Amino acid sequence: MLKKLKQLTKETAVYGISTIVGRFLNFFLVPFYTNIFEPAEYGIVTNIYAFIALLNIVFIYGMDAAYIRYDSGAGKQDNADNFSTPYLSVLTSGLMFSLIIFLLAKPINIFLSVPNGFEFLMNYVVLILFTDTISQLPFVKLRIERKAKKFALFKVINIIINVILNLVLILKFKLGIEAVFISNLIASISSLILVLPIIIKNLHFRFDKQLFTRLLKFGIPYLPAGLAAMVIQVIDRPILEHLTDLKTLGIYQANHKLGIFMMLFVNMFQYAWQPFIVQESKQEGAKELFAKVLTYFILAGSIILIILSLFIDDIVKYEIMVFGRKVSLIGSAYWSGLYIVPVVLLGYLFNGIYAVLTVGIYIEEKTIYAPFITGAGAAVNVAANLFLIPVIGIMGPAVATLASYIVIAGGFYITGQKYYKIDYELWKIIKIFFSIAFIGIIYYILLYSGKLFLINKFILLILFVAFLYFFIFDKKEIVFLKKNFQQYFFRK
Repeated sequence: MLKKLKQLTKETAVYGISTIVGRFLNFFLVPFYTNIFEPAEYGIVTNIYAFIALLNIVFIYGMDAAYIRYDSGAGKQDNADNFSTPYLSVLTSGLMFSLIIFLLAKPINIFLSVPNGFEFLMNYVVLILFTDTISQLPFVKLRIERKAKKFALFKVINIIINVILNLVLILKFKLGIEAVFISNLIASISSLILVLPIIIKNLHFRFDKQLFTRLLKFGIPYLPAGLAAMVIQVIDRPILEHLTDLKTLGIYQANHKLGIFMMLFVNMFQYAWQPFIVQESKQEGAKELFAKVLTYFILAGSIILIILSLFIDDIVKYEIMVFGRKVSLIGSAYWSGLYIVPVVLLGYLFNGIYAVLTVGIYIEEKTIYAPFITGAGAAVNVAANLFLIPVIGIMGPAVATLASYIVIAGGFYITGQKYYKIDYELWKIIKIFFSIAFIGIIYYILLYSGKLFLINKFILLILFVAFLYFFIFDKKEIVFLKKNFQQYFFRK
C-alpha cells in the first residue's frame, strides 16, 4: 500500500511543482495589483474573473472528466475517436457560446457593475474563454498519458508570460486594469500554440455519435455539478459587491487570495487523484488505500492550515523596499480583512476532502448525484452569503464557503458509502478536527483580545503538533512511518 501512496505522492509532487511555481508566479500579481490598484479597481477585475470562472464550466460541460474516464481504460474505443469526438464537440459549442456572450455583452456588463468606459473588456473575456476551452482537452491528454513534466512546463510557461506582460503593460505602458486581460489573452494563446502539436496528432475529424452519447451521459452531470462548485467559489463576489461596494469586494478578494497556500496543496493533489482512482480501483486493497489517502490528506492539510493561520499576518505585513517604495505581500489598504484568512484556508481544506470523497460515485459511475450534492452546497452558500454579509461583513462569504464545502463533503460521503463502502478512519479524522477547533477558538480569543503575540502563536503550534503526535497515531503506526518514510520516498 505504501508503494501506491508513494506513486500518488510523486505524481502529486510533479504536478505540485508546476502548480506551486505557477500559482506563486500568479500570486505575485496580488501584491503587485494591491500596491498599484485601488480596492475599487481591483473589485472590477474580481467581478469579471468570477464571471469567467463560471463560464469556463459551461464551455467544457464535463467533457474533460468524460474524456479522462473513457480514454483511461473503461469503455475504451479507438484512440483517435476518443480525442476527436470530445474535441470537435467543445470546439463547435465554444464558437456558439462565444457568439452568445458577444451579443449579450451590454446586459452582462450591467450585471457585473462594470463602470462606463470599461465595457470593451468583455471582448477580451470572449476570446480568453474560447482559447482556454480549445486548449483544455490537450492538457487532459497529457494527464492521461502521465506526461506530468510536459504538463507542468506548459502551465508554468503560460503563467510566466502572463506575469511578465502584466508588469510591462502596467508599469511601462500604463494600461491599467486593461493590461490584466490583455496579458491573460496572450498567455492563453501561447498555451494553445504549445499544445497545437497534440491537437494535430490526435485530431482526425471523425465524430463517433455512439461515443459522444456515452461522453455526454457521463459528463453532462458535471456541468450543473461544476457550475454549482464554481458558484461556491465565486458567487460571493457579486453578492458582496451588491450588498456593499467595489472597495469592500477588493479588500475581500485580496485576503481571500491568501488562501492560495492551501489551494496549492489541494489542486496539486487533485491533478493526480482522478487518474489514480481509475488505475487503482480494480486492484486488491483499493478501498483500504483510499481510506488511508483521506486520513493523510487531512493530516497534511491540517498542519498547513494551523501554521498559515497563526503566522499569515506576520508574513503579510512584512515590508520591503522596492524602487524606493515600501511594498508588502498585499497593500496596507487591504490589511483590515486578514482575520478571514483562517476560515478561507479551512474552506479550501474541505474542498480537498470532498474531492477525495468523490471516489465512490466516480468508480461506480453515479455522477448523476453530483449535481444534487454540489447544488445543495451552492444553495447553502448563496443563502448564507445573503444572511451573513449584512451581519458580519467580509467574514460572511468566508463562512458561507466553508459551510457549503462541509455540506458537499457530507453529501459525497453518504452517497459514496451507499454504492462503494469504504471504512474511513473516522475516529482519527474526528480527533484531527477537534484539535483544529481547539486551536482555532484560542486563536480568535487572543486575536480579538489583542493578545495574539508571536510567542503565543508558537505555543499554539507546539500544542497542535503534540496533540497530533500523542493522540492521532498509535505507537506502531509512528514507528512504521518513521521506518518506511526514507525507504520509499528518498531511496531510488
